[in-house]
Amino acid sequence: PAPRAFPAQPDQIAHGPRDRPKVALTFHGQGDPKGATAVLAEAERAGARVTVLAVGSWLDEHPEMARRILDGGHDLGNHTQRHLDISALAEPDAYAEITGCADRLRRITGSIGTWFRPSRTPYATPLVQRLARRAGYPHVLSYDVDSLDFTSPGASAVTRNVTGRIRNGSVVSLHFGYADTVAALPALLADLDRRGLRAVTTTELLT
Repeated sequence: PAPRAFPAQPDQIAHGPRDRPKVALTFHGQGDPKGATAVLAEAERAGARVTVLAVGSWLDEHPEMARRILDGGHDLGNHTQRHLDISALAEPDAYAEITGCADRLRRITGSIGTWFRPSRTPYATPLVQRLARRAGYPHVLSYDVDSLDFTSPGASAVTRNVTGRIRNGSVVSLHFGYADTVAALPALLADLDRRGLRAVTTTELLT
């Protein structure tokens, strides 16, 4: 699938509608593909669909992961080519980071992906938003719940960080590549199920 414009949504999306019991679990795509595959399998076992924002250099090393993500019914998007601090880059370099990953996604899947998320920052600067639009992404995908899994706080802390703040429409930031994330997922998905919150792709969250 290609990026879609959602006219009712802002240029930078941090959450979906608050009046429906749906949430989006979004994963920054890099690290050991075994962990990524384990996350996807656990989500699918629970009937959940997720959104993966892939780093281009990760796709260079593991191009098969793009197809694995899409075949599981998940969203696949762009998290820049090298995962640098995009806010600190000069305009041509920032644009190259966005288009570099977009080119890889297009080569592997036929599409630039459904979403763009900036690297090393929750929010895109106005410049990065403009560059993302130029590259073909109508919206930048942010989030309103940070699992902090990249700090390796332990699986129970990852679960608590999400379940303590998640609500209708939330977009959650998670990462491939961390053992805590894989270990936290069963309890996290069980909690969502108990609360009647359905984990869907970001596209479905907004549709």
